[in-house]
Amino acid sequence: MKVDKHIHTPFCPHGSPDSLQQYVEQAISLNFGEISFTEHAPLPKSFSDPTPDRDSGMDPDKLDRYIQNVQQVKKEFERDIRINIGLEVDFIEGFEHETTDFLNEYGPYLDDSILSVHFLKHEEGYDCLDFSADVFAHIVQKFGSVSKVYDKYYNTVLRSVQANLGVYKPKRIGHMTLVHKFQTRFPYEDTLSPIILSILDEIKMKDLALDYNGAGLFKPLCKEAYPAPFVVKAAQQKKIPLVYGSDAHCAKDLGQGYGELHLG
Repeated sequence: MKVDKHIHTPFCPHGSPDSLQQYVEQAISLNFGEISFTEHAPLPKSFSDPTPDRDSGMDPDKLDRYIQNVQQVKKEFERDIRINIGLEVDFIEGFEHETTDFLNEYGPYLDDSILSVHFLKHEEGYDCLDFSADVFAHIVQKFGSVSKVYDKYYNTVLRSVQANLGVYKPKRIGHMTLVHKFQTRFPYEDTLSPIILSILDEIKMKDLALDYNGAGLFKPLCKEAYPAPFVVKAAQQKKIPLVYGSDAHCAKDLGQGYGELHLG
C-alpha cells in the first residue's frame, strides 16, 4: 500500500493555505492508501526561535484546533483513505524535559509522529540548520568549517535517538541527512562514518524507523532525498524500516519524489 507519512498543513506558519481536504484529495488521486499529517509541533515555550520570521513551529494556541480539524477530515474520508493525526516534533538539545512534558500531554491524541533536528546549539545560542543557504553560511562560520557543522548535526541526531522522551517519543527519525540541504554550495564528502553507523545502530536497537523524505530531490542545492543514498543502503542492510514522506507544504507536493526512491 502506498503511504505518505510526512505531510504539512495550513497550520504550518511557513507553509501554504491549502486545506486539509485538498491534501487528502491529492493523496486519493495518486492512489495513496494512508497518509499522516505531521505538522510542526509548537516549540518549547522557553525556546526562542532563531529564524528571522520566527515561524518554525505551530502557534501553540492553534494546536487543539489542528487536532480537531484532522479528526474531522479523518472521519470525512474514512471510506477512501486512512488518515493519521501526527506531529513533527523538534529535538532541541537542552530542551528534552520540556519536549517530554509536551509529548506526555499531546501524545495520547496522536496516531503518528516524527522526531527531527532543525536547530543546532552553539556557544551563542541556536541556529536553524535548514532555513537558508545564507544562514547555513553563518553556521559554518560559527563552527569553523562545513565538516564541524556536519559533526554537530549528526551528534545532535544521535542524541535525539538516544534521548528518553517518555512513552510517546516519536518512532521515526526525520530527514536524517538534512545537513545536505545546501551541499552543492557547501560541498563536503559525507561518508558512512562512525557517527552515522552509531545513529543507525541506535535506531535499530530502539526499533525506530527512518523518514525517507522526497523533498530534498526538489531543493536546488541538494538534489537528493533524505537520507542520502549511502545511508539508505546501510539502513536497508540493517533492516531498518524506511517510511516514505513527501514533506509536502502544499497539496500539489504530496507524493513528491515517490517514484524516484528505492522503496520496498
